[in-house]
Amino acid sequence: MKDQIIRNSFRYSFERSLPILIGFFPLGVAFGILMSSVGYNFLWAGLTSLIVYAGSLQFLMVSFFTDETSLVTVAVMALLLNSRHLFYGLSFIETFRTYGPWKYFLIYGMSDESYTLLCSYKDREGVSEKWVHIFSTALLMIYWSSFSALGGLIGTWIPFDTTGIDYALTALFTVIFIEQIKDSPTSFPGVVAIVSSVLCLLLLGPEHFLLPSLTLSVAVFILMRSALEPRISSGEE
Repeated sequence: MKDQIIRNSFRYSFERSLPILIGFFPLGVAFGILMSSVGYNFLWAGLTSLIVYAGSLQFLMVSFFTDETSLVTVAVMALLLNSRHLFYGLSFIETFRTYGPWKYFLIYGMSDESYTLLCSYKDREGVSEKWVHIFSTALLMIYWSSFSALGGLIGTWIPFDTTGIDYALTALFTVIFIEQIKDSPTSFPGVVAIVSSVLCLLLLGPEHFLLPSLTLSVAVFILMRSALEPRISSGEE
């Protein structure tokens, strides 16, 4: 009986993860090709995706490698880009506590996509919620690392001009930004992000504007927190 529940849970997890598998394919392959273009083979691409497991940060890592970015900048950028995962985890603390040692794997594998699957879980007869969460997280990690390794192989086997392929990162951030603006009850965060980016770009240039822009945006949000919270809670524009 238990084996059947585990098998059912895996099938359910696979069905739910299929849209993400399709979305991971172009991005994972693009990342692998970029890694190959700067001299890292497919094993490094796959291993990076498995260990770092942070899509947007991984694309930035490629530029960090080529630009010899300082470790301080890398650390701050990683913290700012992925700090949202802290809040993802907070909403599942009580659930994960009941999963025993598996909670560490689920915490490690927390991503935007896995969080979406966790939040959208619906009970189905003959499956275990715990195993669905575990299998879903594992499948997403396998998809991402496999497609990254595949991209590394493609970049090695079929050498071609990769000029412009790093635009995948810009496209990814653009889509995320648009979706966040559409779902946000107020446009203020988007306006702050745009103004701080343009201002820092004009003042500091394209090589040095990103970190100051992120820092400035976060500072404004903290200062305006008391004014923003009531509007966000009520859904007012």
